[in-house]
Amino acid sequence: MTRQSVFRMFVKPPAYRPIGAERSLECAAIHTESFAYPWTESDFEQLLVAAEVVADGAIDADEGLCGMILSRAAADEAEILTIAVAPEHRRSGVAATLIAAHLPRLSARGVARLFLEVETGNAPARALYASNGFHEVGERKAYYRKEDASPASALLMRLDLAP
Repeated sequence: MTRQSVFRMFVKPPAYRPIGAERSLECAAIHTESFAYPWTESDFEQLLVAAEVVADGAIDADEGLCGMILSRAAADEAEILTIAVAPEHRRSGVAATLIAAHLPRLSARGVARLFLEVETGNAPARALYASNGFHEVGERKAYYRKEDASPASALLMRLDLAP
């Protein structure tokens, strides 16, 4: 058993619930730790007040945000805009639980198909999405910029929510 897994045994797991613009700064901080080209607090403020955006957060025992997922719904489709987990909470099931908590909220809005893009080289994220039922439906060449500004392709993945 690792030190981290022993620590988690004694820590209350995060609560998963909808989040709003009051979490913009925390979202931006986690995004900064997660992506080469992060979104700003203002970006999150705009998204979190938009009626078509569904946002859920993982809230720790101290009421701090430790992860988030945001999707934009349009008619019977939605796209995951971002999902990110604070470094100290990664590899503990937070991302998978965020997805699990998010899907019923999208279904309740009438979403039948959920899409996302993921960098082709991001094996952990691809495995997470595949384990949650997403499958590859396309590729977007040079969709992302890596930290060194070189292009990276994205896989387009889809999950069917409606039976």
